[in-house]
Amino acid sequence: MEHRLQLLGRRTLRIATGTALCLTISFALDLSIPVIAPVFAVFLLATQNRPLSFKAGVALALVVALTTGSGLLLVPLLRHYAFAGVMLVGLMLFLAFRYGLRGGNNLVSTFLVAGLTMVSAAGTADLSLAVTVVGALVKGLVLAVLVAALTHMLFPEPASAGPRPAAQAMPDGQAVRIALRAALVVMPAYLLAITDPASYMPIIMKSVSLGRQSCTTTARSAARDLIGSTLLGGLLAIVFWFALRLFAGLWMFYLWMLLFGLLVGRKLYRVSPTRYSPGFWLNSLVTMIILLGQSVQDSAAGKDVYTAFAVRMGLFVAVTVYACLMLLIFEQRRRA
Repeated sequence: MEHRLQLLGRRTLRIATGTALCLTISFALDLSIPVIAPVFAVFLLATQNRPLSFKAGVALALVVALTTGSGLLLVPLLRHYAFAGVMLVGLMLFLAFRYGLRGGNNLVSTFLVAGLTMVSAAGTADLSLAVTVVGALVKGLVLAVLVAALTHMLFPEPASAGPRPAAQAMPDGQAVRIALRAALVVMPAYLLAITDPASYMPIIMKSVSLGRQSCTTTARSAARDLIGSTLLGGLLAIVFWFALRLFAGLWMFYLWMLLFGLLVGRKLYRVSPTRYSPGFWLNSLVTMIILLGQSVQDSAAGKDVYTAFAVRMGLFVAVTVYACLMLLIFEQRRRA
């Protein structure tokens, strides 16, 4: 029992330290979309108990090239034949989610969905914005991989723990149904982002997280897992914001993120057991990072932080409620 607590404690320290480092370095380097690296780091550290090998790193680089390239290639189609372009994006989202559900790498599936939606949506407004998003995705992924490797060195996994077991492949019929549901969860946020990519890019990131979570959430616990985690993430972002205002500065930004990462990580890894699933806490952490990062950027740009946060939080809740409805509708149709 003591050995297990030590193992879970190391994983908690790893995800908290990695997320805090990625968030702080992103803002210190003034990356164009600074929340990408910490969000990728959360997914990377939560799904991998070992640092990525050279082969896996090359594979991830190829995934980034594939997603950004496919997103840019879809831009002319979306501009001149919008309906056909949107349908093609929906088909590619379905295939990406289905790949993960049929035993593929869920991390790769998540990167495929994020890159495809963010780059193609940005390109419909301005090709230079799409290139900026491509650069942000590549830089964010590279930073997340490097920080993940560093945190694995600082808090190594014991050799006795063994690698994380591979995800089991779902039956084809079930995988098709859940992948279609996840694609439908992402599509409304994507359509909204096409109208104003610069303003609604955080909504895409949130919908990608919801689509990923909807693959493992049942209809019975949808409201608790999806809506509850979104509201908790918003509450954590509010508390973090006011804490940051008390002690402003880059080092305090790192320390506050480390503290919040430890608090959520304890729940995520069951160091402090709760009745909520790990997906609930993972989604709460991702939501907090997205909302907080955007608020810090709004403040630096001189915008009304509280109005922007209220609008963004309202959109997050609306997208989450829609995701719950999709789960309930598909569950009723399955039973029928």
